[in-house]
Amino acid sequence: MTAQCHYPAAAAAERAPLVDSDVEVDDRRLPGLEPTIPGEKPRVAILGTGWAACRFLKGLDTKIYDVVCISPRNHMVFTPLLASTCVGTLEFRSVAEPVSRIQSALAGAPNSYFYLASCTGVDTDKHEVYCEAVSSAELPSDPYRFKVAYDKLVIAAGADPLTFNIRGVKEHALFLREVNHAQEIRKKLLLNLMLSENPGISEEERKRLLHCVVIGGGPTGVEFSGELSDFIMRDVRQRYSHVKDYIQVTLIEANEILSSFDVGLRQYATKHLTRSGVHLVQGVVKEVLPDKILLSDGTNVPYGLLVWSTGVGPSQFVKSLAIPKSPGGRIGIDEWLRVPSADDVFALGDCAGFLEQTGKQVLPALAQVAERQGKYLAELFRKIGKANGGKAGCAKDIPLGDPFIYKHLGSMASVGRYKALVDLRQNKVRIKRFTSKLCALISQDAKGLSMAGFISWVIWRSAYLTRVVSWRNRFYVAVNWATTFVFGRDNSRIG
Repeated sequence: MTAQCHYPAAAAAERAPLVDSDVEVDDRRLPGLEPTIPGEKPRVAILGTGWAACRFLKGLDTKIYDVVCISPRNHMVFTPLLASTCVGTLEFRSVAEPVSRIQSALAGAPNSYFYLASCTGVDTDKHEVYCEAVSSAELPSDPYRFKVAYDKLVIAAGADPLTFNIRGVKEHALFLREVNHAQEIRKKLLLNLMLSENPGISEEERKRLLHCVVIGGGPTGVEFSGELSDFIMRDVRQRYSHVKDYIQVTLIEANEILSSFDVGLRQYATKHLTRSGVHLVQGVVKEVLPDKILLSDGTNVPYGLLVWSTGVGPSQFVKSLAIPKSPGGRIGIDEWLRVPSADDVFALGDCAGFLEQTGKQVLPALAQVAERQGKYLAELFRKIGKANGGKAGCAKDIPLGDPFIYKHLGSMASVGRYKALVDLRQNKVRIKRFTSKLCALISQDAKGLSMAGFISWVIWRSAYLTRVVSWRNRFYVAVNWATTFVFGRDNSRIG
């Protein structure tokens, strides 16, 4: 098969980029990677280092393609265990995997690169992305801009925390999406514990400093609340005995916690968190001030630590792309994860959603969705490459085979104190039975199982230990868990 390919270097000149920019850039003067020439391997540019991007990187056949990865971070974060790092159950390096270990070509292949930068613009006609390196005084200019020509572009730039445009959230709340977020939470938590012991602190101020408020009752918010309650029950009461009776955790949710889980599991989680000392409040945040939260019913909630975990939405980069969007504002894609309005552009993960005309629902922003999309796209690229469709404009007439189909495998969440929820249901018909010996709730239906308790916690830990990307990090996680179990959590405040 001989494909008729379009080389972007031969395209007619000036065309408008897909991203609007406040800074006018003459792209002809920018340094960077020029278009590939006949005889060279096709170049795949990947934006992002999240679940989708890294699973695609891991599966990409580098015998067929050169790869360029562009991201402001050089590692993947194993987000299901991120909450554990905030209180010292795990160390931060245990949940971070360098991308050069996920795809070794980035470290050693002559024409494959990782760039620590953010994408600021895309020109799909010229097949170029425009980038801005992470700010540094060591570079010739700040900001330092460059361009990368591509044959295929994969956008997996992730999403940003949803704030619902509530005043004060970005200024005063901490998020839990990145390792540096977890580091900030840990520093703030330990700082407040130590400051509250100072002489002359009023009882009211001590209560405020030690009031940890979590906004959002999804899996992240619930797991963080459970980790905090564990930390308080086992570590704070032993090591901060002067203030142990003042520390409190409040979880605020507008509706019901863990709304995607089985109703029996939701009830179990509510009762368990309440018994663990977590104060559950149903309310809507109106405004966030430096030391208190205003709820829509007029209630004031003082806080010392505020963690915001209300889901994710399109990033500013995705919003700026002048291409059709899916419901919810994500990049619109078809059943093969292609962006129909732009040749040789694909999108996946939290930043992408099916267009309405596909008849498919926008998939939830879950790690298992992103991971499976990355695996599917790597196989699709292998098929395209073997059919000589890797170069720019060469894949138009290549049959792509079966479209991407997502089947939900289930959900899990830890609720603290060696208890967790496992929801593997496929429908809503349930038969309940309680097993008091295991302190568990088990619900079985025609197409799955849901359970809660200690056995679920063992399943939760085992499943995530096997899903950690590398054997190195699995070893770190296992050792951290064992160390915490024997010696307790580390409460050193560094930095």
